Amino acid sequence: MDDLARLAALHGVAVSYQPAEDVTVRVPERTVREVLGLLGVAAGTPEGVRSSLARAEREAAARLLPPTLVHWADEQVPAALAELPPGTRLLVRPEGAEAERAWGPDLPCGVHRITAEAPDGRTGTATLIVAPDRAPAAPGRSYGLLVQLYSLLSRRSWGMGDLGDLAELARWAGRTHGAGFLQVNPLHAAVPGTPTDPSPYRPSSRRFPDPVHLRIEDLPEYADCPDRDVLSRLRKQGAELSRQVLEKGALIDRDAVWALKRAALERLYALPRDPGREAEYARFRTAGGPALDRHARWAALADRYGTDRSQWPVAADADVEGDAGPGGAEFHRWLAWLTDTQLVAAQRTAREAGMTVGLVHDLAVGVHPEGADVWAAPGLHAPGTTVGAPPDAFNARGQDWGLPPWRPDRLAATAYAPYRQLLRAVFRYAGALRIDHVMGLFRLWWIPEGTPPAEGTYVGYDGEAMLAILVLEAHRAGALVIGEDLGTVEPGVREALARRGVLGTSVLWFERDWRGDGRPLAPADWRADCLATATTHDLPPSAAKLAGEHVELRDRLGLLTRSAAEERAADTADTAEWLGVLDGLGLTAKNEEEAVQALYSFLLATPARLVGVWLPDAVGDRRPQNLPGTWDQYPNWRLPVADGSGRPVTLEGLAASPRAQALLRAVREQAESRTAPPGARLV
Repeated sequence: MDDLARLAALHGVAVSYQPAEDVTVRVPERTVREVLGLLGVAAGTPEGVRSSLARAEREAAARLLPPTLVHWADEQVPAALAELPPGTRLLVRPEGAEAERAWGPDLPCGVHRITAEAPDGRTGTATLIVAPDRAPAAPGRSYGLLVQLYSLLSRRSWGMGDLGDLAELARWAGRTHGAGFLQVNPLHAAVPGTPTDPSPYRPSSRRFPDPVHLRIEDLPEYADCPDRDVLSRLRKQGAELSRQVLEKGALIDRDAVWALKRAALERLYALPRDPGREAEYARFRTAGGPALDRHARWAALADRYGTDRSQWPVAADADVEGDAGPGGAEFHRWLAWLTDTQLVAAQRTAREAGMTVGLVHDLAVGVHPEGADVWAAPGLHAPGTTVGAPPDAFNARGQDWGLPPWRPDRLAATAYAPYRQLLRAVFRYAGALRIDHVMGLFRLWWIPEGTPPAEGTYVGYDGEAMLAILVLEAHRAGALVIGEDLGTVEPGVREALARRGVLGTSVLWFERDWRGDGRPLAPADWRADCLATATTHDLPPSAAKLAGEHVELRDRLGLLTRSAAEERAADTADTAEWLGVLDGLGLTAKNEEEAVQALYSFLLATPARLVGVWLPDAVGDRRPQNLPGTWDQYPNWRLPVADGSGRPVTLEGLAASPRAQALLRAVREQAESRTAPPGARLV
């Protein structure tokens, strides 16, 4: 195991990990060998391990420069350059430039190629990332709303929330309630087919948005379409889908929504575009470049032949590129453009409504193994493995998210181009970006095919390079970055993120003094650089948590790892302790509605830069949007926002809800009345 451990360390593969300071878990040896094999390293036999180790150590000893260097604006020189032999000559070529220049601390921010020429004749090249010292800071302290867009329908929705609803929600929240931001779920392109995976966190592509979110009636072509009868019929069918969800208890059916919208879009696509629209589309196509072309071709191929690429004809790629109709690649380029324009418009609406941040978009941690991104970049994703999470307090069996990871070596070899392009695309219509499982910038939990999630292992990435590129692209976009850093976090990661201006995520129920007495943290002891909230899409809404209903739900679905009585007792004690803390701060509650208000009053008493109100909490919803550990046992990602009785609430109903108005009014008043310095105990 010593040779195997040394070989694993050279390739960033963990042989053990620490879920807590005093706990070390050994990774099964077979997992280590399998993961090394997935990285192209022979490790199946002792002889293979020794040979691979000797080769890796020779290469490391001969290397003059590491594959990637990071130069932060607040640092003098990267450590690897300072350690080069005296007299080494350094030349730098900015990306896209032909000429080289001598190394100097005044290099502009960006990605460069650096060459080192040592006096002894050795040479080396590396990617050099020059980044600002920090991501943009929050413009003051603000609160905002968190919502899964599909779940909030309006009178104009076609069976699920859309980008028109997003703009209207932002306008209402900003103008009426002084909200500074509105965070939504990932709006990435989904894998087509029936049924489609409804999870927004398992998309086909993270680079392009999904046209299912389009508000059809807001497209300029809609008003000019001669097929008024056809469009009117489709709109009525969309209204019926909404009625089934809002009045008949039906689940949100993304496939049915898309079938109607696609039928409408095919008719609009056939219309000639006016010169101004044509010019805008041409600019979008040019800016999208090869990435847009590949995405559009994949979407057309998947539409025509399904997502099993082994069944695609040899000449299929050329066929869809040459098809100018709604079955061809050009149609999907056009859809990407329409969706991009409505996303940009929604962010503009949010800012015009007075939001200091605007829309907070969510970046999923990975993509579907049969989707566009994997097809478009062969070799970039590791085959035969998925990412997830090791066991933790909420998921004792670990999690497998079904997402193939980027190979860290291949990513570095591209100078992180796919990652940079991805960030640039999503930042285009974001005031802030939430990075799901932000720890994945540093390491990801790889699970070889056929291995239980609990028996995976961590594979390391160049965290400093990933972080530097994130800060660089955020700086270019003038946008905030929020990292979802819940669960098992490697020591030093939260500190590294905070040092570079990336906000963390703090959920009330998890904020305890884990290094001390384990009691709930007082408001003054919370970190300031975070988005603080009471719950998330993967956790029970506040009303369900307060009543203990989530324990009963998990018990019915067989998700508990101890008896229901033990789980119930522990949960009751946890809730009672927090309610006691609230009571001690003068936040006494006589009923559930007041208790939910008290939770958010507590959050506003912390120094957190951003405070997020989970929108379902505003109307007393009791059902989580997603229940980790389930697939078809629970309607994940298909539930509309509902009140305490389970009756769906529309966007218009939300705006008229006395309960929602009371909560948001209280939140706004407390947020605006805060005058004490950060860290003060406010009640």
